[in-house]
Amino acid sequence: MGRIVDVGAKQAVPREAEARGKLLLQERTLRAIREGKLEKGDALAAAQVAGLLAVKRTPDLLPLCHPIPLSGATCDLAVGDDGVEARVVARATHTTGVEMDALTGCAVALLTVWDMVKSLEKDAHGQYPATRLTDLRVVRKEKGGP
Repeated sequence: MGRIVDVGAKQAVPREAEARGKLLLQERTLRAIREGKLEKGDALAAAQVAGLLAVKRTPDLLPLCHPIPLSGATCDLAVGDDGVEARVVARATHTTGVEMDALTGCAVALLTVWDMVKSLEKDAHGQYPATRLTDLRVVRKEKGGP
């Protein structure tokens, strides 16, 4: 049986985690994003909001994750040569870290882009042969205090 780990004896200290990920897309899709020609609208703006909402809702999605009162978060997206890259930073002063919050925000931001471009990414059989979420990882975490 699962349980939420008791972190009550630990000292609350400033914590920060940065997650990054990438959504590989076809060139025509990247061009449509850059030119603002997506049927559903601005994918990067929608993904930024979705990523920030996801950071706040992480314990609702991951059943054994602690609900952490965040002190701040950022979600940045950029169109690269072969896809869209996301970077999410989550901050809190708490007894446990914010890595899962940053990862969740990053994944949801990229999935939002995928949802907004899926009509361009599908092949003749309705499949996604080139589309791939990749390199989702924690690139940095910091813990302050003694």
